[in-house]
Amino acid sequence: MASPPPPPHIQGINHLAQPCIYGDFFSSERKSRFMKWLSKLFKGGFTRGRGARYPQFLGEENMVWHAPSRSVDDRPRTNKEKEEPDRTIALSLAEDLKRQNGFRWGKNNDEDIARALEDDLNLPLYPPYAPAIHDGLNLPPYPPYVPTQLYPRAGLRTCGGCHREIDYGNYLGCMGTFFHPECFCCRACGYPITEHEFSLSGRDPYHKSCFKELTHPKCEVCHQFIPTNGAGLIEYRCHPFWSQKYCPSHEHDNTARCCSCERLESWNSRYISLGDGRSLCLECMESAIMDTGDCQPLYHSIRDYYEGMNMKLDQQIPMLLVERHALNEAIVGERTGHHHMPETRGLCLSEEQTVTSILKRPRFGGQKLVGMRTRPQKLIRRCEVTAILVLYGLPRLLTGAILAHELMHGWLRLKGYRNLSTDVEEGICQVLSYLWLEAEVMPGYRSGPSTSAASSSYSSSSKKGKKSDVERKLGEFFMHQIAHDASPAYGGGFRAANAAVNKYGLRCTLDHIRLTGSFPL
Repeated sequence: MASPPPPPHIQGINHLAQPCIYGDFFSSERKSRFMKWLSKLFKGGFTRGRGARYPQFLGEENMVWHAPSRSVDDRPRTNKEKEEPDRTIALSLAEDLKRQNGFRWGKNNDEDIARALEDDLNLPLYPPYAPAIHDGLNLPPYPPYVPTQLYPRAGLRTCGGCHREIDYGNYLGCMGTFFHPECFCCRACGYPITEHEFSLSGRDPYHKSCFKELTHPKCEVCHQFIPTNGAGLIEYRCHPFWSQKYCPSHEHDNTARCCSCERLESWNSRYISLGDGRSLCLECMESAIMDTGDCQPLYHSIRDYYEGMNMKLDQQIPMLLVERHALNEAIVGERTGHHHMPETRGLCLSEEQTVTSILKRPRFGGQKLVGMRTRPQKLIRRCEVTAILVLYGLPRLLTGAILAHELMHGWLRLKGYRNLSTDVEEGICQVLSYLWLEAEVMPGYRSGPSTSAASSSYSSSSKKGKKSDVERKLGEFFMHQIAHDASPAYGGGFRAANAAVNKYGLRCTLDHIRLTGSFPL
């Protein structure tokens, strides 16, 4: 209810106990209802200090103020009206600064919204730290604002593949992080992993099939994954030089093996059958020497190599290329000499025999050789050496290594080296074979008078010019075979002889063998 109007003599002072309403005129009934509603509204207002209320804005026109209580102050009304709002604002600001840090007036006021927005955007709300002065009152400064680090909003996940946020839809949790389904990809093939199981190498995921392709060894003969043995372990064979991996079963299932480089025949290639139980791979076939006439230039170049090392052969020793069975028959008829097992590929013959040699090279007919022409030949003994026999169908470098070995046997017999032990004779012969291969594969590798002389006089041996990478690799393999031979005579003898030659030289080593029958220590 509104109070009755004051008498005319005191109309200059406002004594209303309820706020005044400035604006449109109201009828008494409407005014009564409005005042009740306004009273309820004030009871839920924002209090800042005891007995002080902040104004509430009702729309854009009507504004309600708490009227000042009755005062006995006799100052003019205009002065009091000017001072009262300033005093109220100053007291409210002072009390606000005395509140605890983080104290909020209400849940929905503008300042709370502003601070929440500030926290989200990480932007300062207040100007730089400075004292606040309001209408001449030096108030305590606002506390300084300390920017906080901006963190991702709670609940958001970052994809470990594309490093973008996962906003909605399905996602994967793996390895301590999250992925879009299309971003969880195999390291090998790059396609998404959709199976329930996968393989992990470090931090890299793989399809199980891709990981098996990368890590599980495959047989280089049948091109299948090498199976496990009875103990669940992967067991395979591996060539010591070529590193060819294959299933153990291929050693007993009649898989062809090259008689020159010892590699097994792959199922996606075919070896050439030589007709005597031997097979030859295509790489070795490229430089294979097939008949006696083809071998004569190589034979004479090796004799020149010996002459270049001051080891000239005075006698003309016949050389024949023969088949496997012919060589085996000659070995049976030979009363002396030591033969390399399981197969001998050369022989320095000292007895008179009739040997069938290859007169004309065969031609290819499918996967085998056909059209070979042979001729029996009577060998007559004219000196300590009757002839040198070499197995046909071997690559040029292997044929030359065999010739160099057998010629050393002939040189020792012609120069009177008698009754040598097997390891000494075979060892020094293997050294000459190794030195010739070394001059072919790595010319200029060794330094020294004897080797240099041999190299200069032996330049005619490489008539084909620069060797191919395939032929050079084959030469390295034949040297590897000599150096790692496991037999006591050929392998052990070579290592002892090679150590003596490297230390004392070939000539001093040969002189020591002539005098003592052993290698110098």
